[in-house]
Amino acid sequence: MNDLLIEKTSGWRGTRDVWIQAAYATLLESGIDAVKVMPLSERLGLSRTSFYGHFTDRNDLLGALISLWQSKNTGNLIKRSEDYADSITEAILNVFDLWLLPDLFDSRLEFAVRNWAHSDMRLADKLEDADRLRVSALQAMFERFGFDTLHANVRANTVYQTQIGYISMKKDGPTDPLEPRLKRMRYYAEIFAGQPVSDAEAARFFSRHPVDTA
Repeated sequence: MNDLLIEKTSGWRGTRDVWIQAAYATLLESGIDAVKVMPLSERLGLSRTSFYGHFTDRNDLLGALISLWQSKNTGNLIKRSEDYADSITEAILNVFDLWLLPDLFDSRLEFAVRNWAHSDMRLADKLEDADRLRVSALQAMFERFGFDTLHANVRANTVYQTQIGYISMKKDGPTDPLEPRLKRMRYYAEIFAGQPVSDAEAARFFSRHPVDTA
């Protein structure tokens, strides 16, 4: 996606998604100040006129990027926290899938949006809302398995802040090898839950994240 190239076709005006994906790639590469109509049109080999066939202005495009972030990262976190699980440890491992599968939770986008929010107060408000919604979803997950409100809230914040802190240190996403990261996941889940992960739960989790050792 970072090397997005579009074949020029006579009369082709692109699509709304093509512009959003180009803006997404630019945001990750260079930050929000680089997401501008003219550089994007040059990147895509499309005219500025084609941009205005899909968006009213730059702010409309930026709004689409924010919606992408909300849907993917906040939406998927909430869904994952509500997935079926037999125990709190299995529920936590379900959430951990987010940290390992970029299609579910885009850590690089999360990092970029948090940086962007430093210079955009309206986005900062949306970020605050997202943090609150995510922690509330995690808290509800703990409460579902019998934790009282205070313990559920503290554990939810611990799970969330640990991962957001990790993301804040990794501009280009996780760089450490997958295998040792996976091995640590079981112990993180035990710490967050206050009870051990069963071998069956661990096996189901690892089956979703096979490591290619070839």
